[in-house]
Amino acid sequence: MVQTYKLFGANVGSHYLAMGVLGTLFVGSYAALGGSKPKPATPPINASSSDEADFIKKFMDQAEADEKKASAK
Repeated sequence: MVQTYKLFGANVGSHYLAMGVLGTLFVGSYAALGGSKPKPATPPINASSSDEADFIKKFMDQAEADEKKASAK
């Protein structure tokens, strides 16, 4: 026989309450400790012209997009 508690008008077994508490604890700790990783700092762009700086920025953006595609597979 299981100990039951009356919650919101329904009888709930103690084992269900224990599973709910443990599940909430594990999911909450996973959510709190997860999250995004910090983006590494990039070195400053020392370009001699604005065209060169634009080219470097576009190249770096394309490289990041390719890296994300590769990691998604």
